[in-house]
Amino acid sequence: MGSTTDKIKGTANEAIGKAKQGVGQATGSDRMKGEGVVQEVKGKGQQAMGDAKDAAKDAMDRAAAAARRAAE
Repeated sequence: MGSTTDKIKGTANEAIGKAKQGVGQATGSDRMKGEGVVQEVKGKGQQAMGDAKDAAKDAMDRAAAAARRAAE
């Protein structure tokens, strides 16, 4: 998966997780609240993965540019 895909899925999972927590709170369902917490954390992890992929790509791009400059 690309970094953008990870970030989009992460945002969606966070939003769904927060909604589940709200429904669980409103209905008194501890199970629903728990599922919401888990899904929200999963979303945060997906977003972090997307950020890490972006950082790695930026580092590789900078290294390649430096190598090109050194070869000139």
